Amino acid sequence: MMLDRRELHLWLLAITVILILAAGTALLMYPTVFSDPIILSGTTMRRMFFGFCALSILLAGYFLDRQLMIRQLRKQLVEEQSRMMQIRHEASAELLESLPGVSHFQDRLTMEFRRASSTQQSLSLLTVQLKPSHELLYAREIATSFGDAAKALIHTLRREDSIYQFRLGMFGILLPGVAAADACHVSDRIADRLRAASGASERFSFDIRAVNYPEHIATAREMEKAVTSYLPESQPKEQAA
Repeated sequence: MMLDRRELHLWLLAITVILILAAGTALLMYPTVFSDPIILSGTTMRRMFFGFCALSILLAGYFLDRQLMIRQLRKQLVEEQSRMMQIRHEASAELLESLPGVSHFQDRLTMEFRRASSTQQSLSLLTVQLKPSHELLYAREIATSFGDAAKALIHTLRREDSIYQFRLGMFGILLPGVAAADACHVSDRIADRLRAASGASERFSFDIRAVNYPEHIATAREMEKAVTSYLPESQPKEQAA
């Protein structure tokens, strides 16, 4: 990074200058310390004195200029990071808002369940609940983290699968034609992606549950209850979180 290189150059220059000034100071002190002094004329002493003062002033000015430049670069870096976080937050918010909600899930569930029962195929539903870390203090940070989780979930979908957001931090995935055992494999893949999206700081934890027709439930209403039982009673079911 350019900022790191400039800071390294400044430190190297500072060390070099300190060594030069130390050598000059030692040279000036040499006649006083040793019995055999070095004889310097008055003109030479004055040149050395003024040269030493000029060098010190120039170096101090140069260090100040470099420090101001480094400070400006750091400020620009912070502003750029803040701008990138803003863009990331906006993208996450747009993604979460674009996900269909409970009403769309109910419509799709009715259609897929009718198809599964008529063709004697399986239908699986995965519910994913996210819990933000205590380190995420702001709603914007939580939304960004949940947006990253939603991206991870979307990347696991097949073309015939569908994802829904029932409330903030709770998602559902319909898996047509997927048996219970296969749904467990899909759940494992989702868990791996969510752990990667959570990162080393573990921005959120998650819980994944699977419901399958016909192994676990017999009607579409029972599968719908697997979702609505987690929703607050005051929240309209037609509203996506």
